[in-house]
Amino acid sequence: MSDFKLHDLESAPADAKPLLQKSIDAFGMIPGLHGVMAEAPAALEGYQVLHELFQKTSFDAEELTVVWQTINVEHACHYCVPAHTAIAHMMRVDEDIITALRDETPLASEKLEALRTFTLAMVRERGNVTQDQLDAFYAAGYGQQQVLEIILGLAQKVMSNYTNHVAKTPVDEPFQKFAWEKSANKAA
Repeated sequence: MSDFKLHDLESAPADAKPLLQKSIDAFGMIPGLHGVMAEAPAALEGYQVLHELFQKTSFDAEELTVVWQTINVEHACHYCVPAHTAIAHMMRVDEDIITALRDETPLASEKLEALRTFTLAMVRERGNVTQDQLDAFYAAGYGQQQVLEIILGLAQKVMSNYTNHVAKTPVDEPFQKFAWEKSANKAA
């Protein structure tokens, strides 16, 4: 059990209150991650800004989901995989894509699989990807803009995944039906 506080509008530091209200306005609730991050208002604000900016990238709903879930699954985030499963459903992402990402199986679309593969390389190699990896990503139809946009998504997901690991954030009720654990044979 974690001793990190899940803040609400009453308990949150003053600077976090408008940020939590923004969460309520956007999601109809305060997601547990946001409640934890409220302890450090600048962290919550940074996370919210990165989330908004990542959604403004050149990626469509499927591609956003591929980047988010590839990182969430690789980091074995017990909170973000279910949350982004729900988000993917809300964004009308194909069920086969959602399942493949959660199960770490290849995606049917070669372009989406190239995005998943390159995102995974970025995470595992901490950005030290090879020219061959870049060339394969470019050959799939992506460019330097998308490399940088993956880094933006990775920054967002590092904030949330690491916060959830350290705080052991409980999965919110609306996401519990999408509970997930990394397969033992795929655990690092």
